[in-house]
Amino acid sequence: MKETVLERKQREVLELKDRIEQAKTIVAFDDTGLTVLESTELRTSLHKEGSSMAVYKNNIARRAMELAGYGEITPLLVGKKVLVFSNEDVVAPARIVYDFGKTNKKVAVKGGIVEGKVAHYDQIIELATLPSYETLLTQLAAGLLMPLKELSIGLNMIAELEQEQA
Repeated sequence: MKETVLERKQREVLELKDRIEQAKTIVAFDDTGLTVLESTELRTSLHKEGSSMAVYKNNIARRAMELAGYGEITPLLVGKKVLVFSNEDVVAPARIVYDFGKTNKKVAVKGGIVEGKVAHYDQIIELATLPSYETLLTQLAAGLLMPLKELSIGLNMIAELEQEQA
């Protein structure tokens, strides 16, 4: 038996709702006038980081967001919006879309969902400009090593002074 249009749309809403609930991060952005080549470039960059992008009809996206408990984001879903999903990395989708938008003015970040909370433009940009995980680990290691380095230099200076006085 052939599926009716209403049944198909209801299925799409439920599938998108499940996808929303599984995602760690969702970023919504405008891509007005993006060429196929530019879109493919962005899609490839996202795929390398374990993210994916998709375009949904606004009514389907709004209904799925409401069903998933994110009704607050529905005002953003006006006009053509692309949704980027990541089930692995929280920062990657925001960083990739933001960086792509710096070189391609056709991409404009609007908002999203980060770890179960609605995030507006400023919050997505703040997330996108965070250093990478590896950089943060390096900064932490350097911060932890600095006091030890200073202590060893101080102890060495004391030992040298005592040798000179002896």
